[in-house]
Amino acid sequence: MLRPDNTNIPLEADPIDRLIAAHRPGYGLTRPFYHDEAIYRRDMERVFRRHWHCIAHESVIPNVNDFEVFRMDTEQVIVARAPDGSVHAMLNVCRHRGAEVCTKQKGNARVFVCPYHAWTYGNDGSLRAARLMPKDFQREDHGLKKLHVRVVEGLIFISFADQPLDFSEVEHLLHATCGQYGWGSAKIAHRETYPVAANWKLAVENYVECYHCGPAHPEYSQTHALEQPLHMIEALNAAMEERTCDLGIEIGSGNHWQTSREGREAIHAFRYALYEGVESGSEDGKAVAPLMGRFSDFDGGVTSIHLGGTTFLVCYPDHGMIYRFIPKTAESCEMELIWLVDGKAEEGRDYDLEKLTWLWKVTTVEDKAIIEHTARGVKSHYFVPGPIAPMEHNELRYIDWYLDEIGRP
Repeated sequence: MLRPDNTNIPLEADPIDRLIAAHRPGYGLTRPFYHDEAIYRRDMERVFRRHWHCIAHESVIPNVNDFEVFRMDTEQVIVARAPDGSVHAMLNVCRHRGAEVCTKQKGNARVFVCPYHAWTYGNDGSLRAARLMPKDFQREDHGLKKLHVRVVEGLIFISFADQPLDFSEVEHLLHATCGQYGWGSAKIAHRETYPVAANWKLAVENYVECYHCGPAHPEYSQTHALEQPLHMIEALNAAMEERTCDLGIEIGSGNHWQTSREGREAIHAFRYALYEGVESGSEDGKAVAPLMGRFSDFDGGVTSIHLGGTTFLVCYPDHGMIYRFIPKTAESCEMELIWLVDGKAEEGRDYDLEKLTWLWKVTTVEDKAIIEHTARGVKSHYFVPGPIAPMEHNELRYIDWYLDEIGRP
């Protein structure tokens, strides 16, 4: 996929292509990938505008005409629920002079009126009125720019691409995973955004490996067996799968982590055990919310899903987590965490919000510190990436995937 031999790279080659070709297999990325503005702009073009992104759970807009504005890099996306219940995603850019047509972060509105010249758009993106335009003006040709949308098991996915990547493998695997946990009928219990003074890739690379979990996340490591090498938790994983089977539940897994060369989106779903006696991801390992989906008891396991390069999902029998990585600039990003519970659960009666969110708040604060320590360190002109450790196999895979994506127009 990537040719490490850089002896025949033409001197006139694009500087970014030269960096990609010079990458040393089995090692981390070099300094420019975390700071260079030109590389960041290519990231946006060839990763973010090529792949699908989970932007929210649809319970964020539960009612007809509800909307919310989401920001990624320089883009603003209006996600709205139309009168027929369908979900639409549109760029917050007037088709006249480019002004923001939606000036509120969230709310309920049948139309969006541009504050500049009062062009008026429906919440499905159609242009409803354009005052004082000539008689031959075609309103149907000037609706808001629509993005591709898929809603699967309650998750809203968007794609900026003109021709989006095939989503069928993703959809099937989400039904086999999140569907078993009842995410389609879940609701958001809490959302929290963490600003990170680091390039988005440093944040993602940190998330996908658990080599750091033992020394950096003692709270997580008390309950989650993934802090150990996979060969050391095989018995724990087998016992987990047996318990799941005894509950009459079959949760899918599958490795479709692939580049976009064949026109398909990447997804990898895998399962791992919690330690003996642990029910859920919490401070004491006990349940923090009512069971969800098909679960009538706890199986002592976790289902983890990596999707499209920026979306990561965590499924427990009693709650779920959506982890979104949001680029802001070449040296800053955000991590948004979304906690899901059963749609009928009530805060204060069925769950305590502090207990529900404790573990992943603690873990994310620790991650933010680690990522920012790394961001400051890799600014050094003398930084040379070291070899990827065996427990960082997912990071190694992610780096190879990323380099292939930005290496192709």
